[in-house]
Amino acid sequence: METLVIEDPQQVQELVGRQVGPTGWREVTQEMIDTFADLSGDHQWIHVDVERSQTESPFGSTIAHGNLTLSMIDGFRLDLVEVRDGFSLGVNYGWNRVRFPSPVPVGSKVRALAEMSEANDLGNGWLEVVTKFTVQVQAADGTVGEKPCCVGESVTRLLKS
Repeated sequence: METLVIEDPQQVQELVGRQVGPTGWREVTQEMIDTFADLSGDHQWIHVDVERSQTESPFGSTIAHGNLTLSMIDGFRLDLVEVRDGFSLGVNYGWNRVRFPSPVPVGSKVRALAEMSEANDLGNGWLEVVTKFTVQVQAADGTVGEKPCCVGESVTRLLKS
């Protein structure tokens, strides 16, 4: 798998428009969903009540929280984007346009792709990079959904060294 490698601040503009990925697949387990429910306080039955979800949910099983899927991007990011030199610090500045077009049923797998869409010099040594992440879901039967399960633009600020 190809990684988007940032070697130095001057190179960043050249990377705009480049897409990398996908990453390897990662299974979403009920244990992960339950742990996220405990951490977030969101215990809605479609996430944590296995029996009720099998009979009452339109998805036929529990599903991952959208924000759990979004948070998994941080782990995928390490496989997709690497900052090597020229920066002393990188901070998560937030997210733009986050959407969850399809559910992530328990037992399915997810993977991510990334595309750097913007790079802006903010002055005072700061560079702002916007990276669009697309997370795909694979059903238990191995088929990949037509719609992604999460799409969002990560905004990162990098301080030049």
